[in-house]
Amino acid sequence: MNPKRYILTGTPGSGKTAVLRALEVAGYAVAEEAATDIIALRNAQSIAAPHTNPAFIDDITDLQKHRQMRLADLAQLQFYDRSPICTYALAVFLNFPISVTLAEEMARIEKTQIYQKQIFFIENLGFCEPTAARKITFEDSLKFEKVHEDTYRAFGYKCIRIAPAALSARVEQITRYVSSVD
Repeated sequence: MNPKRYILTGTPGSGKTAVLRALEVAGYAVAEEAATDIIALRNAQSIAAPHTNPAFIDDITDLQKHRQMRLADLAQLQFYDRSPICTYALAVFLNFPISVTLAEEMARIEKTQIYQKQIFFIENLGFCEPTAARKITFEDSLKFEKVHEDTYRAFGYKCIRIAPAALSARVEQITRYVSSVD
């Protein structure tokens, strides 16, 4: 069985996690965003700004790979809240060099074609609410959104835009798309 793995990406605060939760409730296999969990872990270790250390990129990359490998072939259809391509975009956005760990993971996912080449780009909602893990202004989130889109396109991915709408409408657009390509 070769599972179809779809990526959800977009600006911070765009509703990716809500979409992912709705897909999970609908019975799909999902993998949560790694960066938020790494930030929470580091904050619990009294590291206030883990994103200022280049090792943050490797921590995210390792957790993403672990989550992808854990799902492996458990379900024919899988959804991922972000991916190593997002981590690459984050490294670019933070002006960090592309680490060996991230470069190797990028090579692995390209060689094995882990993810579908069509990704769901969850568009911003017109604002970005700060959280413990999300400390970015709306203006910077738009810049980050652009870096994500440019990075995905540079690696040959097609962005399927999911416009701001009710959660149910966004989820329906995604499920309709994946049903149409089966």
